[in-house]
Amino acid sequence: MKAALLTAAFLALVSMSWVQAVWLGRLDPKQLLGPWYILAMASRAKDFMVEKDTKNVEGVMVTLTPDDKLRVQSSRHGPDGCHQSTVELLKRDSRWVYENPSLGVLDYRVLGTNFKDYAVIFTQLEFGDEAFNTVELYSRTEMARPEAIQLFTKWSRGLGFRSQQQAQLQKDFTCANKILQVGHLFRHHSWLPGEQGEPVALGEPSPKPVYSPWLCWWEGH
Repeated sequence: MKAALLTAAFLALVSMSWVQAVWLGRLDPKQLLGPWYILAMASRAKDFMVEKDTKNVEGVMVTLTPDDKLRVQSSRHGPDGCHQSTVELLKRDSRWVYENPSLGVLDYRVLGTNFKDYAVIFTQLEFGDEAFNTVELYSRTEMARPEAIQLFTKWSRGLGFRSQQQAQLQKDFTCANKILQVGHLFRHHSWLPGEQGEPVALGEPSPKPVYSPWLCWWEGH
């Protein structure tokens, strides 16, 4: 029930004219594969406001399996040091959402991206009696582009996250780099597009022809 209410609130916001999202139904998923840093986060999880000041930058590696599942490998700091995990997400029949309901992951979608350097990701989760959503800023580099930060802030505020529910993660890349192997990956990032893209609004044409379903994914927090 809580998840349904959160979904309704999100869809209502998407219908508003000020919303700037990417129509990822026409986005080639390969444009968002590969290594990402999670540099900022907004969350309604009950413990987030208490823990946010101690959260470090996380690392994520996104790949596609042969059967088109979205595989997300992550590395983040935990009580016992760096914690790595892998989750596979299933594509919905609606074509533009990935999910894994058995893990409590109900919705994964990209809110905005420039098709190259950054992406703003929305997730909706339900664990037991707790339902919440998150907005996260993903960056190819350790320093986010100014427009990426602006887009993340706009989405977080627009979706009703209070300032106490938002955080820029601590610049400790120890755990992130364990999975990203940055020195190698960013020199050999054959999955990245060759041209700089521009953010587009929902329903507007993308900067270049793209044809695959929405790419959406989740990192468990």
